[in-house]
Amino acid sequence: MKSSGGVFCLLFFHAAASLERVRWCTVSEQELSKCRDMSAAFAGAALLPPLRCVEGQAAANCTRMIQDGLADAVTLDGYSIYQAGKEHGLKPVVGEVYDQEFGTSYYAVAVVRRSSNMSMDSLRGARSCHTGINRTAGWDVPLGYLLDSGRLAALGCELPKAVSEYFSASCVPGAKSGNYSKSLCQLCKGDASGQNACEANAEEQYYGYSGAFRCLAEGAGDVAFVKHSTVPGSTDGECTAASWAQKLRSRDFQLLCRDGSRADVTEWRTCHLARVPARAVVVRPDTDGTILFQLLNQGQQRFSGAGAEFQMFDSAAYGAQNLLFRDATTELAAIPAQSYQAWLGDEYLHAMRALSCDPSTLPESLKWCVVSTEEIWKCSEMGIVFQDKDLTPLVQCISAKTKEECMEMIQKKESDAVALSGADIYTAGKKYGLVPAAGESYSGGDSSSTYYAVALVRRDAANAFTIRDLQGKRSCHTGLGRSAGWNIPIGMLIKRGIIRPRDCNIPQAVSEFFSASCVPSAKLDNYPSKLCQLCIGDDNGKNKCSASSQEHYYGYSGAFRCLAENSGDVAFVKHSTVFEHTDGKNTDSWARNLKSSDFQLLCPNGARAEVTQFAECHLGRVPAQAIMVHPDTNVFAVYGLLDKAQEFFGNSSNENGFQMFDSSTFQGKDLIFKDSAVKIVPVKERRTYAEWLGSEYIESLEGLQTPSLAAVITLLILCWLQGLN
Repeated sequence: MKSSGGVFCLLFFHAAASLERVRWCTVSEQELSKCRDMSAAFAGAALLPPLRCVEGQAAANCTRMIQDGLADAVTLDGYSIYQAGKEHGLKPVVGEVYDQEFGTSYYAVAVVRRSSNMSMDSLRGARSCHTGINRTAGWDVPLGYLLDSGRLAALGCELPKAVSEYFSASCVPGAKSGNYSKSLCQLCKGDASGQNACEANAEEQYYGYSGAFRCLAEGAGDVAFVKHSTVPGSTDGECTAASWAQKLRSRDFQLLCRDGSRADVTEWRTCHLARVPARAVVVRPDTDGTILFQLLNQGQQRFSGAGAEFQMFDSAAYGAQNLLFRDATTELAAIPAQSYQAWLGDEYLHAMRALSCDPSTLPESLKWCVVSTEEIWKCSEMGIVFQDKDLTPLVQCISAKTKEECMEMIQKKESDAVALSGADIYTAGKKYGLVPAAGESYSGGDSSSTYYAVALVRRDAANAFTIRDLQGKRSCHTGLGRSAGWNIPIGMLIKRGIIRPRDCNIPQAVSEFFSASCVPSAKLDNYPSKLCQLCIGDDNGKNKCSASSQEHYYGYSGAFRCLAENSGDVAFVKHSTVFEHTDGKNTDSWARNLKSSDFQLLCPNGARAEVTQFAECHLGRVPAQAIMVHPDTNVFAVYGLLDKAQEFFGNSSNENGFQMFDSSTFQGKDLIFKDSAVKIVPVKERRTYAEWLGSEYIESLEGLQTPSLAAVITLLILCWLQGLN
């Protein structure tokens, strides 16, 4: 033991020598005064390395000083730890502990009256009670969570304005100054005489944890954002000094859970918005955190107990609170995993990431990448009408020859956004590191951002063939290499051994299987002519088999038209296609008299089903189109722009002269957004390309399942890359 201790001491002092002194950065005059007293106390006790104090004046200044080597340590709260880690690479090494039950954290919760029918999904339009502007449990965490979950969108990252539009009225103490909306102070009560309303101090009766809860308890608000201990500490006789709380019972209140459910106030460990980490001491990544903890640990052993000449966890002598460390701290603990992500935890980290949407950091324009003349036309008009509605950032259109060229431009930050689908999303994420910022939904009640690939046929009692009888039939496809029109159906037919390619020549095998087809874009060298045999081109019969609106049988509507006009026997489309062009939805001459009941689906099990049964009868589930951006781009600003834009231009009956989800005015189909989209939706927890696509779809592209559809689709991709020789 003696030898071991000697080795420890040698190692300790060797490491301490490499850190000649610890320069503690202070954020106020009072903190500087306390720091100097702590430095003197540590020196008097011969604690090493020596502690020195430097003036930083603000947390943000301190983190920059530490990064630049002008200081070594500072204690920060959760949001500042996030910024220090993300922007300056600093790491937390010592955390504050407040009590044995909760340790180094507490929980931010949303409280409602049990008698209400409020849920996390019905907060829009509610009256909200907050502890104060920019406070952790009362503002930062709930609003960060609402942004991250897609429930709240902020145009131009103007968060207070978004909050004032989201809630019908609020009390946010401290929001009375500046350009804040009056609605943020509408519920505030002021002092006993009605003065000092919305002040961020005790003069406002609805200020702080107990104040926000009082706002709820007295019926001024519908929801209060506080910490987990607020309700137990203010009910059941626990707060007898406050007359307003004496008769309150904890059982009369509940918590709103992240999944949309509710729970008793005692269930905060599983029903909360986020676990809020305690404050922590941060240092540069090359600083040995063990040395700093050893110094502070020796300090707290000498200077935190009764009778000590200096008190590390008491700031009363300096006329302030929480100087250097929170006064509620009971001890300091070493942080084993010295990364800001691990210390903050996923819930809090994602909330802070959303909250970091800062108007001052946004570019003036969002450069949108487009790949055709028609898309340029629509994008240019979109930029004009968005600007007319003061939507920010402004949309600027950047032209490229291909989608992959767009991906490369975004990777190089020469462009900002592009709308992609299926395998293109995979390529954008896997090869170019792009991430989804928003997605599309194709039905009003569907927020899953997926659709189904289906095989559509005419209802014909005399010729009710099944999927096993497709050989020799005429086929209509949306286009070569497209998910619902080619990858999924052809892959499934190969997987089942119905189509058997030779020498990796899948187009040749398809042309031999079907008697004739229309596969737009298949008019290339070495492609069998039968793949374009059913295509009809434009009104003059030109541009046959082109992958554009000049081919009337191109895309979802084109493939369906190919079937409806009896040019083909089966159309490979998505589940919503038939509903968009029947029962009076499409007034074009070819679709005017079509009924959805005139068509059926072919199921993989050999049965037929009604077109409404697509969830049970389909060939595969396909991720929706997504707006892909560089990972440095603020996805919440992109979604905020598109969400606000669709209020003006998302409805087909809008009176603003531009339709986001309609390309007919620009003589095209699916330009920028798919015409079948009904709304732009947030990515929520699907923050990466892999999460957006889903493991099943990824596996189908990478061939991770064998034997499976995955291997087949991978074969398709490899064959195309090899030139299909």
